[in-house]
Amino acid sequence: MVALKKRKDPLTYKHAGVDIDAGEDFVASIAPAAIETVAEGRPGASKDFGRGYGALFDLRAAGFVDPILVSSTDGVGTKLRIAIETGILNSVGIDLVAMCVNDILCRGAEPLFFLDYFACGKIDKAKGPAILEGIIAGCKQAGIALIGGETAEMPDFYAGNDFDLAGFAVGAVERNNRLPRFDRISKGDVLVGLASSGLHSNGFSFVRRVVLEADLHWSDPAPFAPDIELGRALLEPTRIYVKSIVPILGSDSPIKALAHITGSAHAGKLGRIVPDGLMAHIDLHSWIVPRVFGWLREEARAEQNELLRTFNCGIGMVAIVDKTHSERVLAHFNSVDLKAFIIGSVEDRSDSSPVKFSGKLRFGA
Repeated sequence: MVALKKRKDPLTYKHAGVDIDAGEDFVASIAPAAIETVAEGRPGASKDFGRGYGALFDLRAAGFVDPILVSSTDGVGTKLRIAIETGILNSVGIDLVAMCVNDILCRGAEPLFFLDYFACGKIDKAKGPAILEGIIAGCKQAGIALIGGETAEMPDFYAGNDFDLAGFAVGAVERNNRLPRFDRISKGDVLVGLASSGLHSNGFSFVRRVVLEADLHWSDPAPFAPDIELGRALLEPTRIYVKSIVPILGSDSPIKALAHITGSAHAGKLGRIVPDGLMAHIDLHSWIVPRVFGWLREEARAEQNELLRTFNCGIGMVAIVDKTHSERVLAHFNSVDLKAFIIGSVEDRSDSSPVKFSGKLRFGA
């Protein structure tokens, strides 16, 4: 550490790089928008955003009788690097919320509230609100309340425009409605795949390496969507499935298990919800893979298995459903404008792997 000259005037926290007033002004500026997420229909959430120590939530007011709490925490990963370098900051907050609440759904739970952690080198009066704008938009998409969080100004820790985000979500499920229902999953059940909105928030170290080797810039037209800049196209936010799935959860739900397809993709995530002795058999020919994945495959000369272990390949959530209820489930998702496909079935396990793939991925033209 380089020694500094002795100062003659009193040292303040602001001299050291932390502006307390700016931090308080920032929290005050986002409070009205955060309170909107409470006012828009989330019973149980407290409206005293930014006050007290610890945020409150009343499960009884939310309508639960015998609930189990379900929690999740996540980040956005190196997708943040694209947001920082492009200056497009108002969508990664949606990713942050999505990564948490979609996981909570997989326990059969309804997400209830969210807290965020935003850390940066210096609070920027323009960039900070843009980031929080995305978080609030994600909460509204999920129908949950933003009830608290932390903004940390950390000079000399985050350089330049760098920042990091972490999210924390809590949901609840009535004790007898928890997923997965391993005792009900059986041979002949079908796998219903729900369309992703694109890359979601995984595999971006791979993506950024492809962009670097292709000598592309974020402002270039996207090779897979030429009327959109590459950076903006890659920042398409993660789909939030809450309002599409929650209406068909519960004691009489046709859904026996859910898998959120994120890191380690299909093999890693589906393997968590398949009972011993059974396997999920996925027919890779049963849906059209969005063009962005075909572009990555071609640029990277990637093998099919590498794509399947890195990316969602167009399927962001998979449900295990009794075959007799599959048409009902597909009709429900179609009614809420969410593309859904039968992508496979549950079979007797033939080896040690709980997931088996057959066929080849079909990429959009």
